[in-house]
Parts: sequence; C-alpha cells; structure tokens
Amino acid sequence: MDDSDARRMWTVLEPLHVVTYFSPESLGAFKEVGLRGFWMGYFGGRAAPLGPVAAGVVEATFFGFHPARVRRAVPDAWGFAAPEAILRARSEAAAANLRRVAPGIEDAAPEIVPLLARVVDAADGAGRPLFAANRDLGLPDDPVEALWQLATSLREHRGDGHVAALTAEGLGGLEANVLASGVGAVPGDMVSKARGWSEEEWREASAALAARGLLDGDAATGTGRALRAEVERRTDALAAPPFRVLDDPEGLYRTLVPFARAVADAGEVPFPNPVGVPRVD
Repeated sequence: MDDSDARRMWTVLEPLHVVTYFSPESLGAFKEVGLRGFWMGYFGGRAAPLGPVAAGVVEATFFGFHPARVRRAVPDAWGFAAPEAILRARSEAAAANLRRVAPGIEDAAPEIVPLLARVVDAADGAGRPLFAANRDLGLPDDPVEALWQLATSLREHRGDGHVAALTAEGLGGLEANVLASGVGAVPGDMVSKARGWSEEEWREASAALAARGLLDGDAATGTGRALRAEVERRTDALAAPPFRVLDDPEGLYRTLVPFARAVADAGEVPFPNPVGVPRVD
C-alpha cells in the first residue's frame, strides 16, 4: 500500500465519522443527554474519550479552534453530562444515522469491522492522544456502532499525525486554517466562522504567513502550496503504516465507497465542509 492510498481511505472513513457532528440523530442525542447547543455537543462529544479534561487539553488536541470557542463549552460540558453518558449517546446516534442514510451498512458491518479492527490494533498510539483515547474505549457489541467507532479511531489517528506535521512546520492552528484556505482546500469564510476566528485575527495570521512568503493576498504562493503539499504528504505517510496489515486494502476501500457516497448524498454533511473531506468520486 502506497502512502498516498491512506488519503483515499480517509475519504471513505471520514464521511462515516462526521455524521456525529451533523446528523439530526446526533444533534438530538447530545441535547437529550444534557449538552447545551451545537458547540457543547461538538466539543463534549469529541473530547469525551479523553475523560472530563480541561479546556487546554481540548485546545491542544483539536488544534484549529479559537480558545474562546473551546472555553465556552469545556469544562462546563462535564457538569451537564458525564463523559460516559456522552459516549453512549454519540455511538448509538451515529449508528442510527448510518443505518438510515446508508442502506446495506447493517449487512456489511460484520465483514468490515474485523478488517478495520486489525488496522486499529496495528496503529501506534505514541503521540496520538485522540486516537489512543478512542482506541482504548473498546468496541460496542452492535456492529454498526463498532464500525463507526473504528472509523472514528482511524480518523483521529490521521488527525493527530496531521497536527504533528503542521506544528513541525511552525504552523499554529489559525495559520494552518488560513493556509488551507489559501490553497483552496476549505473556504476561508466557512472555516473562520466554524473555528471561531475573528476577521482581525484572520488578517493578522495572513500577514504572518505573507511575511514567510507563504501567502499573497488570500492565495497561497508557490512556496505556500509546496509547504502545504509537504504537510499533506507527511500526514499520509504517518497515517499509512497501520493499513499495511490488510491483505486487500483496495477491496476494503471499494466496500466502503458506497456508504461514504450515501452519507454525502443524504445532504446532512455539507460539501465543502470545514474538515476539508471531499465527496468520493
């Protein structure tokens, strides 16, 4: 398996994971369990595997969000709902959504789960806190919940590696968002609003990137595009090794494609989106 194939796997695993942020089942479940508002549901749901952590832990691991946005939700979230209750709610709701929008996933899950479990078991958790926390939750008995949990663990594995690659290049969370917008990976107005950065902060980060020769106006320079491409190449290289335990990674990819397409076709996950995941061809 080539390193670049890890990106193709991401394009089919990420859509299965992100239903937890956008689906009506998930939004309703977070509200029902006691979390207040979209962002408390987002931060509480995604951080719950870490336990009732302080805001600084979420800022560091989630990386691209304005600290004020995080601190409006954490640690208050843990006073409204215990992480254990949030974990149950997010798993059950994500599986309910996948069953609704991706017909056939119920029948396919028993085949997919052992393959993804092999990949997760082969992955190194060193320096990957969100991955390690999700991996150590164990798998639900329900096969669709288990599939969702494995997809989530692997997307956090990739995400932790991506953060490492960005910080190695001297890019903070805001600068990483601005550069991603500059190369056209995400719409700048969408990601700045989603991540909580003001226009002034966005301009200051743009100026800092321009001073490094990475940005010219709103667009990345050739140097900026090369840097971003190297970050993505390194992210792929860090994400790829666990998938090499599979005898037929291409077969797994093809199995997952129709379910990723079904999520996109349902219209509940926006494309383009702040995550930057594209529709599967």
